Amino acid sequence: MTDKKYTNPATIALHAGWRKDETTNSVTVPIHMTSSYQFDDTDHAANLFALSELGNIYSRIMNPTNAVFEERIAELEGGVAALGLASGQASSAYAIQNLCSHGDNFVASSHLYGGTYNQFKNPFSDMGIEVRFVDPSDPQNFLDATDDKTRAYYGEVLPNPSFQVFPLQEVADLGRPLGIPLIVDNTAAPLICRPFDHGAAIIIHSATKYIGGHGTSIGGVIVDGGNFDWEAHPDRQPKLNQPDPNYNGVIWTEAVKALGPIAYILKARTTLLRDMGAAMSPFNAFMFIQGMETLHLRMKEHSANGQKVAEHLSKHPMVERVAYPGTSSGLPKERADKYLSNGCGGLLGFEIKGGHEAGKKFINSLEMLYHVANIGDSRSLAIHPASTTHSQLNEEELASGGISSGYIRLSIGLEHIDDILADIDQALAKAE
Repeated sequence: MTDKKYTNPATIALHAGWRKDETTNSVTVPIHMTSSYQFDDTDHAANLFALSELGNIYSRIMNPTNAVFEERIAELEGGVAALGLASGQASSAYAIQNLCSHGDNFVASSHLYGGTYNQFKNPFSDMGIEVRFVDPSDPQNFLDATDDKTRAYYGEVLPNPSFQVFPLQEVADLGRPLGIPLIVDNTAAPLICRPFDHGAAIIIHSATKYIGGHGTSIGGVIVDGGNFDWEAHPDRQPKLNQPDPNYNGVIWTEAVKALGPIAYILKARTTLLRDMGAAMSPFNAFMFIQGMETLHLRMKEHSANGQKVAEHLSKHPMVERVAYPGTSSGLPKERADKYLSNGCGGLLGFEIKGGHEAGKKFINSLEMLYHVANIGDSRSLAIHPASTTHSQLNEEELASGGISSGYIRLSIGLEHIDDILADIDQALAKAE
């Protein structure tokens, strides 16, 4: 658990969870490239395995470098604890598997990153866990899809690539009286959205994106808000309230009472991570720590550049529509104003006139923007979702996510705005 000392994100990102190495006085967090740890004695080892004492056992489960990363991201999001994982895909999978078993279901927004959509639709179906996709524009759709076997609600704060802000408080308020937590992916909006302040119980990130910011390392993280009463509806959350055969019959909500409100995240660490093994590399954790140090500065610049690009494209004759929270109207604008602060991020999409062929010409004509399957990099990036990140969705599923054949997704980086706009304009000119 975090021992919160600072409240300002700029300070948390530099100081949370670490002061110096007690042996060498090193200020920089060291990379602990070790598989295992020496126990003090047999009692110490037994206490660690019995969860009566927290500490290092094996680097598949925990690692000192990873622990600093986890504490910092937990404090940045306002949570109580976090679990670093090998990828964002592992984070979305574990977040659901921590609550759902064969025969259970969860309700998810249809506005999701294509990899997440496919993960929920196909591999989860193979496990006997049903996803029920609903249109998030009306929160009531989540309640309408709920039954006695529904264990969680799931959405993306800034859905990729529709970029219409998810109704956090509205959906959370529907689920909590029923014992159903809201799990949200905040990959696209770190620091500019605080989901725990609006009722979310669990946050996940692909740390590969804005948290890292440098496009060098793959990783994910789950953050536990410590704000959900898992015991209030024991029949709704059996995996936390019934004896768990994965860990000697422990009942998680009872086992952690002396440790704090960390039943959810401790179970994820000591069962799913231990048994399934999607462990974050300590080297990647070190890289994410470096990225977090400038996150508050980068998000401001991403947002400023994103807003300018969206406004520019809104006036361009080759563009039919722009999807960006900062230029939206009506209900999407109301939700953006409610849930986003300090900007609307660097992600946007636009519909190019000429459809699929014009989209291809635009992508192939870019000179500075990179054509890559990533977002949140310090560099500006572009991709055609229908043929890449969302290519495994059928036409109906693409439409439900706001994706057409001529839709282009941009991840606006930190280059000078004049250079970004010049490259976009010359590529649009060649796509005519």
